[in-house]
Amino acid sequence: MRYTDAPQRRAHLARRISADGYLSSAAAAQELGVSEMTVRRDLRMLEEEGAVRRVAGGAAIAGDGVPFERRHSAGAAQKRAIAVLAASEAESADTIALDAGTTIAALVPLVASSTIVTHSLPVIEALTRTGSAELIAAGGHYQPDTRSFAGPLTEDALRSVRCDVAFLSATAAGAHGLWGTNALDAAIKRVLAQQSSRVVLLADAAKLSRTAPVRIAGLDIVDVLVTDSSTDAADLAPFADAGIEIRIAG
Repeated sequence: MRYTDAPQRRAHLARRISADGYLSSAAAAQELGVSEMTVRRDLRMLEEEGAVRRVAGGAAIAGDGVPFERRHSAGAAQKRAIAVLAASEAESADTIALDAGTTIAALVPLVASSTIVTHSLPVIEALTRTGSAELIAAGGHYQPDTRSFAGPLTEDALRSVRCDVAFLSATAAGAHGLWGTNALDAAIKRVLAQQSSRVVLLADAAKLSRTAPVRIAGLDIVDVLVTDSSTDAADLAPFADAGIEIRIAG
């Protein structure tokens, strides 16, 4: 495919990013038969129009996700209850991975006896303040909406570490798997799952009846679901059918 007309080319890029959540500059250049410099220029113009958001190596859906601070304050009681119950999954683990979700951040003071692997800036900041756990921090391209690091550098760093348990979050989860709003963050979650012997998903009731645009993975990566007591039985059925252990906080 080759677009010589710039507006047509940019419209195609916007459609691809809207459909997939993320598109790399290299893949777009090959697909369109133009240089990466041309693609980057197109993406810059699309970002100026508010159509996409440029990230490391390409672009993602514009405005994808609620700011971290707003998500952190929402449902604080449920998140705390879920974190307390989930922490028991780390009791015999030497090395654990902590994802970048706001519910995951509540785990930090509860799992300080383990070595912690993370790409989450709030988790890193909390652990450096207390100095109560050994920390392995993976840096890379900073994502303001998730307050975490992502991209190829982060993925490479995480692939060099093996964990006993990974604690993951998702914007939405159900019969069709785990879903998010940030393609780079979704890739990090997949790496954490691959590098861990056991995966624990922390998701409040709202996330089990929600949708999101970016697929993370199928339910087959999850060993344990920890949710809250307001979850509807129908929303739990897909997890039970998949053989996932369900633990309910509160």
